Amino acid sequence: MAMHVEIRDGKLCIEIDLEKPAPSSSGKTLVVASTRGNAVTDVKVDGKPVTIGLNAYIPKRG
Repeated sequence: MAMHVEIRDGKLCIEIDLEKPAPSSSGKTLVVASTRGNAVTDVKVDGKPVTIGLNAYIPKRG
């Protein structure tokens, strides 16, 4: 998983690689991008690193 994070024009911009859809741990959705937990970034706000926990998913058709 590659993720690029930056602050641009006062906005937190996150770019993350899409993955082949895979079932979530519950099996209810298909995960297409994830940090797999919290990821500390190099981006800082008030001198402190920003941590991101991201899951992007689509409904699982059944």
